[in-house]
Amino acid sequence: MKRKRVNIRMPGLGGQGAVTAAHIIATAADYEGYYAVSNPFFGAEKRMAPAESYARIGVEPIYDRGEVVYPDVIMVFHNHVITMGKSYTMPFYSGIKKNGLIIINSEEDLLTPGDKAYLDSLNVKVYNFPATKFAIEQAGTELATNMAMVGALFGCIGSVGLEAIEEGIKARFLKKFVASGGTASLDSALERKFKKKLELIEKNLNTAKAAYELAAEWAKSQGLESFLPPPPKKKAEVA
Repeated sequence: MKRKRVNIRMPGLGGQGAVTAAHIIATAADYEGYYAVSNPFFGAEKRMAPAESYARIGVEPIYDRGEVVYPDVIMVFHNHVITMGKSYTMPFYSGIKKNGLIIINSEEDLLTPGDKAYLDSLNVKVYNFPATKFAIEQAGTELATNMAMVGALFGCIGSVGLEAIEEGIKARFLKKFVASGGTASLDSALERKFKKKLELIEKNLNTAKAAYELAAEWAKSQGLESFLPPPPKKKAEVA
């Protein structure tokens, strides 16, 4: 089902990178040619406290900000959002639109029979994807969980390709290192730091790409079509 806009809500816990994920999602969508915005929401700003972020992607200019009350897609970054109610929105799927999508970072089925019945009545697809486990396998660290979730999102909803995802990740993490013009030891330290940054980006890219491909296969098996029509803007216009 084609939409003019996809509203995405990302509940998780502090430190999981949901805010970074939202930024990358919006940047990648913008590179693809869509209109896109992202914004975070914080309560207690500490690790493992409930946190939420939002992204909006569309074929028309987007002016609203703030909480996504009626999402087309919900990306659950931690199972405690469901099992312990660590979410600012309860139940976590509150407001989900008909024909929507839920991606849950878990290989276990966490939904109750009542949850399933309600979501089935709205024709909402649920993709249980162990993003943290996948990130450790692909990148060697759970810190790449958000990259796995980003890849899974775009693999499921289509519309944004791998090239745009790569650009979104690079735009978020790749910063220019300027030659110091100082001592050789300082220049060498900068080079080592830059090399580590490139290695990190490469791991994140590989994780996102592998998750994208896996999710795309799942989406195909579920009969999911691209959520959005082709982008209204050419790349030359957003460069």
